[in-house]
Amino acid sequence: MDDGALRHFAAHRCRYNDLLGPTKGGIRYHPDVTQAEVQALALWMTLKCAVLGLPYGGGKGGVVVDPKALSPRELERLSRAYVRAMADFIGPDVDIPAPDVYTTPRIMGWMADEYRCITRRHAPAVITGKPLELGGSLGRDEATGRGAFLVIEALARRRGLEPSRTRVAIQGFGNAGYHVGRLLQQAGYRIVAVSDSKGGIHSDAGFDVESLHAQKQATRQLHGVYCEGSVCHEVAHRQISNAELLELDVDLLVPAALEDQITAANADRIRAPLIVEVANGPIAGDVDERLHARGVMVVPDVLANAGGVTVSWCEWVQNRQGMTWTLEEVRGRLADAMTRAFDAVWTVADAEGLSLRSAAYAVALRRLGAALAAQGTRAYFRGDAAL
Repeated sequence: MDDGALRHFAAHRCRYNDLLGPTKGGIRYHPDVTQAEVQALALWMTLKCAVLGLPYGGGKGGVVVDPKALSPRELERLSRAYVRAMADFIGPDVDIPAPDVYTTPRIMGWMADEYRCITRRHAPAVITGKPLELGGSLGRDEATGRGAFLVIEALARRRGLEPSRTRVAIQGFGNAGYHVGRLLQQAGYRIVAVSDSKGGIHSDAGFDVESLHAQKQATRQLHGVYCEGSVCHEVAHRQISNAELLELDVDLLVPAALEDQITAANADRIRAPLIVEVANGPIAGDVDERLHARGVMVVPDVLANAGGVTVSWCEWVQNRQGMTWTLEEVRGRLADAMTRAFDAVWTVADAEGLSLRSAAYAVALRRLGAALAAQGTRAYFRGDAAL
C-alpha cells in the first residue's frame, strides 16, 4: 500500500475448458467476487466462444477488492501482482485474460507489461482489451454494444420488426448500454427508457441517446435532455426506478446492467415480447421457461453479448500476426461472426422447437461434442463407429 503496509487480496482464475483452444475470459475487480462466480462465468465463456465458433475455451478471473478504495499506484501494484501469481497459467497459447467489471484498458496494459517483464519477451497477445498504443484493437470499446445491435438487427429481420415503430427500454447505461442504444437510435428505433444504478427516465416520445450520454458524462446524472452543440434543453420525461423500467409496455427490453434482474418476483409483470440479454445472467434460471411459455422471446447472453470476446479475438489475431486492422475490417469481422452465430441458433430453435437459449446451448455443446468425437470416442476405439 502507499503507506508501506502489506495487504493480501484473494484472487481467482478458472480455466474451465480448453477443448476448442486456449481459454479466454475477463478479470473482474469487485468486493463480492467468489470462486463459484468465477467458475460459473468461465462456463458461460466456454459456451459463448463455442456458439460464436471462436478458437477459444472458457476462462475467467477476479480479485476480491473494491478498486475505488485504492490509489492509482496501489491499483497498478495489485494488477501486476495478479500477473505474477498467474504467470505460469496464462499465455497467448494457454489462457488470455481481458477486461471485465471495474478493470480497464490501462489495467490490461499493466498486466501485459508485467508478463513481458516475467517472461522477458514481447507477447502482446497474452491479454486483450489493451490501450491502442500497447497493441489494442480499434472497435474494442463499442464491441459488446455493437454485437448486441447486430443481433437485434438479425432478430428484426426474422420477426419483421419496423424500427420506427419499435419502442426500446435499456436497463444499464454503461458502455454496452450506451453503444447499443446509440446504434439502435441511428437505425431508427425509438429509445423510450434508459436507466443507471441510481434510477431511470422514461418518455413515450423517445430520447436522443447521444444527448443523454453527453449529459451523464458532464454531470454524472441521467437526465432527459436534447443537446445541440454545447446547449442542452430539457425534454418531457418522468423519473422511474430500475424495477419500473423492466415492467414497461415496450416492444424490446435490453437488460444491460446486472444479473438476476428478472426473477420469480417480477417475471409475470414483464410486458416486453422480446428481451435481448446484454448483461450476464439478467434473467434468473428458474423463470426462463416461464417467460418462454408466455411467448416472450429471449436472445440469451451467450449470444447477445458475445461482441466483446469476438473483437478480443480480432485483437489477439492482430497481435500474433504483427498487423493492425482498420475499424471497418474489425466491424466487418464482428458482423460476420454475430450474424452467422445468430442464424445457426435460430435454425436450431426453429427446427427443434426450442427457445433461443436452449438452441444456443445446443449449438455450443454440439460443437464441443464434435471436437471430443474427432479425437476418438469409446465407440471408435471399440470399433463400433467410423470416427
